[in-house]
Amino acid sequence: MRNTIATLNAKKAAGEKLTQLTCYDYTTARLIDKAGIDFILVGDSLGMTMQGYTDTLPVTLDEMIIYGRSVVRGTQTAMVIVDMPFMSYQLSPAQALENAGRIMKETGAQGVKLEGGKDVAPQIRAITAAGIPVVAHIGMTPQSVNAMSGFKVQGKGEANARRVLEDALAVQEAGAFAVTLECVPPKLAALITRKLSIITIGIGAGNETDAQVLVYQDMLGMSGMKPKFVEQFGQIGDAMVDAFKAYSDAVKGGTFPREEHTFAKSDCTDEFLAGLDKEY
Repeated sequence: MRNTIATLNAKKAAGEKLTQLTCYDYTTARLIDKAGIDFILVGDSLGMTMQGYTDTLPVTLDEMIIYGRSVVRGTQTAMVIVDMPFMSYQLSPAQALENAGRIMKETGAQGVKLEGGKDVAPQIRAITAAGIPVVAHIGMTPQSVNAMSGFKVQGKGEANARRVLEDALAVQEAGAFAVTLECVPPKLAALITRKLSIITIGIGAGNETDAQVLVYQDMLGMSGMKPKFVEQFGQIGDAMVDAFKAYSDAVKGGTFPREEHTFAKSDCTDEFLAGLDKEY
């Protein structure tokens, strides 16, 4: 059965750490699901990992829906959350609700995620009032990269720590069932986790949050990037390069394809084919 808010909360209550990875396609979703990852984020990070942009801002709602429904088709047990991209919810609660509804209807996902704290509490209330689960995202919020002057740690210093905590409390009060804490000092993330009853998801926020999330290409050594908070649990990028090169070498060297890779021999006689050769 697919994970739900209830099953994730039960794991949290039992003291079990939760796992989340990003995912953007059917094939990878099948593998992540098979591994038993608790929930998947179809992140707008696809703008960087799948489309080659330098940030997430160009990603559109239609693109999130296309990638999101591909991931949902590849899963049976993981809960799937889809990011709301830049400017798909900031204008008003009504806009946020309409676009969250599109994501749910057109992808089959189990929830949406949006960035921001107190400033987006009205949007979270509108979405959750319609029965749509919401994951909030505070701390370093990539859609605000320009306002933050880059991808920088948030919550340093007393005033900023208070702001991040107040954002966490605000999104919980607005109805979010979980909140992502990105690039937040570990002691602050631990405090927030103690203060909240909802699930906290850490990325670059230490190990005392309820869950952890990583971009799957980063943790598999595929992206060419290794942020400080990433551990590479495999070197799949190198393995892929080796396999691609081996294929190229085999084709160029004439060792692929071999006879066992071909289908049944033609039912045309050699004489007929020779005649066809001469005719044309």
